[in-house]
Amino acid sequence: RDELKQTDMAQKISKKDQNKVRFFIGDVRDKVRLNRALDEIDIVIHAAALKHVPVSEYNPTEFIKTNVIGAQNIIDVCLDKKVSNVIALSTDKAVSPINLYGATKLASDKLFISSNNIKGSKRIKFSVVRYGNVFASRGSVVPFFLNLKKNDSIPITDLDMTRFNISLDDAVKFVLWSLENNLGGEILIPKMPSYKITDLAKSIKSNSK
Repeated sequence: RDELKQTDMAQKISKKDQNKVRFFIGDVRDKVRLNRALDEIDIVIHAAALKHVPVSEYNPTEFIKTNVIGAQNIIDVCLDKKVSNVIALSTDKAVSPINLYGATKLASDKLFISSNNIKGSKRIKFSVVRYGNVFASRGSVVPFFLNLKKNDSIPITDLDMTRFNISLDDAVKFVLWSLENNLGGEILIPKMPSYKITDLAKSIKSNSK
């Protein structure tokens, strides 16, 4: 949906590879646009989602439209096209969710996994990749703490809180591994280290001088 990001990405692709990439402005809520985007596509990695936990509580219908109905749109169009492999990206917040964002991702995961039961004779696989927080990604706790490191204190909701952590490179590698090895119907989860949120805060504060 973001034409600026697409323009930036296009400028980073060498001229000899330009004909290998197409950029579509669109939305997973728009099934007609999805039908056009997925023409002659073999593999789909579904990464579109609304993700901000507090925002989800204030705008629940918008999160449901994108994260749940959008997921079903992806499934429907993939079943109608010649797609052979579908990987949906999930989150650890979908495990026993206590917020709306996690609940919508759990519903999305259920939709993708159950789609293997309705594919009939079509040669298509649906799997889910579920991992933790991508370290220092946009909107995550690291940039939030970094913005506050000069303050006298950093707000922490629960001192016992931990976060499962994965680097962006490792997340991408795991998705590619999953595309090569999935059978359809799995929720694939990498082994991830975790850290205490207080340790992260102390580390950021100690390096702020």
